[in-house]
Amino acid sequence: MTTITDLYPTRGAAEVSTPRQDPVVWSTAATSGPIQPSDLRGYDRDGFLTVDRLLAPEEVARYRAELDRLIADPAVRADERSIVEPKSQDIRSVFEVHKISEVFAELVRDPRVLSRARQILGSEVYVHQSRVNVKPGFGASGFYWHSDFETWHAEDGLPRMRTVSVSIALTENHDTNGGLMIMPGSHRTFVGCAGVTPKDNYKQSLRMQEAGTPSNTALTELAQRHGIKLFTGPAGSATWFDCNCMHGSGDNITPFPRSNVFIVFNSVENTAVEPFAAPAPRPGFIGARDFTPVR
Repeated sequence: MTTITDLYPTRGAAEVSTPRQDPVVWSTAATSGPIQPSDLRGYDRDGFLTVDRLLAPEEVARYRAELDRLIADPAVRADERSIVEPKSQDIRSVFEVHKISEVFAELVRDPRVLSRARQILGSEVYVHQSRVNVKPGFGASGFYWHSDFETWHAEDGLPRMRTVSVSIALTENHDTNGGLMIMPGSHRTFVGCAGVTPKDNYKQSLRMQEAGTPSNTALTELAQRHGIKLFTGPAGSATWFDCNCMHGSGDNITPFPRSNVFIVFNSVENTAVEPFAAPAPRPGFIGARDFTPVR
């Protein structure tokens, strides 16, 4: 692995904001794909793209059944790739799900998913991270405001903002059950967070993130500038969003569960180097070191 110039300093003595140094949409006008030009322009402007019914009801039922199987499997629960809620001891997330489950591996390869990632990033792609997030009702905790790229840059060594995530709903997203929130346009500003990265920070951050979270002042300024968009929609809907979007989700204290599958595609031209602000890379099931393109 090589060392390259750090375009996005973070985890220093003070919080610092850096204007984005990279394109949002990497493809050219000649690049074909399912995303219409007007939608690509919207993605470039806002940092996200929604598709209301990517999956048909029968497909959602198949993935829900597979999720239920994984959650109920004692071997999956005992695997280090499973993260449990500190209080309830319910499973919160299962990482590297496309390697644990062939059913979810099929979803990663699905042209409806894969072709959009290639179109946005303008290249072949590999899976930097995959997981299922589970938010059962009555108290499942949320995910505090953060930019994924801040962590992937600091702790995994992704050098450039050439990464896109897709969140596919396996349950209905209400406005009350802990849905995804994004600050539209926040992907244009990188917030370099203050503070050093503790050793093996991932063991804590996957349950409750502290290192790599912006200050209240930075979050207030971004929210005042950009506003906050809450994503609701039926099971089977999908949201693609840029790696530097400021986003989060609240606790789910309703009786209605919220579960989704989350796939992170990174360009094969943006493979990980040494971490920019951590003692060592996170484990491969969180930040992949296998850069084989998805076919």
